[in-house]
Amino acid sequence: MTATDVRHSPAIAAALRTIDENIAAFGTGYPGDTTAGGRYAERPGNIGWTTSFWPGMVWLAHELTGEESYARAAAGHVPSFADRIATLSDVDTHDLGFLYTLSCVVPWRLAGDTVARDAALAAADHLLTRVLEPAGIIQAWGDMTDPRQQGRTIIDSLMNTPLLFWASEITGDPRYADIARRHATQLRDHILRPDGTTFHTFYWDPATGEPLRGETEQGNSDESCWARGQAWGIYGFALNHRHTGDPTLLDAAHRCAERFLSRLPADDVPYWDLVFSDGSGEERDSSAAAIAVCGLLTLGGDRYRAAAGRILASLIDHYSTAAQPDSNALILHGVYDKPKGVGVDEGNLWGDYFYLEALTRVTRPDWADHW
Repeated sequence: MTATDVRHSPAIAAALRTIDENIAAFGTGYPGDTTAGGRYAERPGNIGWTTSFWPGMVWLAHELTGEESYARAAAGHVPSFADRIATLSDVDTHDLGFLYTLSCVVPWRLAGDTVARDAALAAADHLLTRVLEPAGIIQAWGDMTDPRQQGRTIIDSLMNTPLLFWASEITGDPRYADIARRHATQLRDHILRPDGTTFHTFYWDPATGEPLRGETEQGNSDESCWARGQAWGIYGFALNHRHTGDPTLLDAAHRCAERFLSRLPADDVPYWDLVFSDGSGEERDSSAAAIAVCGLLTLGGDRYRAAAGRILASLIDHYSTAAQPDSNALILHGVYDKPKGVGVDEGNLWGDYFYLEALTRVTRPDWADHW
């Protein structure tokens, strides 16, 4: 057993214990977006943008262990997601990519579940209705005619385009991939700043397609750099490069990575906005760290793998709940939305998912991600 195995096997064992407890507690229900006092409560149904991270974790548990009980528990969520897209319940969001890649593309790939495949394709079709011409972007949130939301996309959307690339692969229809490619290049040109930092959100004129301005919703200011957004940039641009082969998207991922790494504090886990550093008294965002690890490992190369290893080691040693049996999260000290006071210094579902994905990557070098 290598030193890497010695370090990460206990972390995986601790994560699986928590997942086992949560399967028993939530069944086919869903934890909330974030913990409160370190614990998830059950949310009222399959609503919101984060529910798929829960079955996504359970599928990872199956892939790590080979145990069919995990596959059965994860597959038990497919009917809920199939019903959600069939009834168009809470689907006015670009986050259909997050929602249906992990909940439905994964069981199609791993188990040949045709109900899951059809639901994921329906979600991809609905995502196409959010394309705003002539800007060529996928609108992030809300009704397409909402003047506050019209013309806006956000950096998280780079993680939603893989659903469209998958849909083109499955159907042979290039429309999905063409839209995803155009959207990613618009973000490359406008949401990524010249200094390698990123805006959280960016607006285009819905009538002319003219790029207008960058703003933030969850960062410290419009001019600062929201840590989780920068992590989405690393991983998202890397994934979009993988799907398109466009070298400018790989360069964008590298620029995001370099800026992110340059702003890490002593323990390698960023503050919730990269404007803050040690001594600021601000909260960390462990979820940004977990996402960045996955992105850095996707980019590869000795330097990025070494940086990913340092960040993941810090998450294991200082942020995981392995020694905190009172929590039902995998990692704590994340931030959802500091300006609005939501999920501050708590666990969150996406942080848990990407932490487990990072552990899967380092212990299973042959593992192929589902993005």
